[in-house]
Amino acid sequence: MTERNFSGGFKGTDRFPPKPVEVGKEYDVDIQEMSRRGEGIARIQGLVVFVPNTKNGDHVKIRVNRISRRFAEAEVVGKEAAEEKEEALPEQKAEEQPEQTEVVDEEKAED
Repeated sequence: MTERNFSGGFKGTDRFPPKPVEVGKEYDVDIQEMSRRGEGIARIQGLVVFVPNTKNGDHVKIRVNRISRRFAEAEVVGKEAAEEKEEALPEQKAEEQPEQTEVVDEEKAED
């Protein structure tokens, strides 16, 4: 008798290679685009990762919750730290500008 393979395919063929991520592990990613459902999409070694509550251009730290054959789903665990750094830079620039304006105003007052 011949041996049957009940897995639905031929032995030795692997249509879906091992995933480059693991459930529970954290990764730093850049959100590259948005899905139809409004989730951010990141890619880790070509694997699509859906990340809710993100937008295009965000740099976030994520934790993988679920892995399927063609994609993974993750949650944000470190978005605040990245945003605080970005927000601190514009605040510093804004603080510098009024000081320069005040000096200009004083010079006008003396004239």
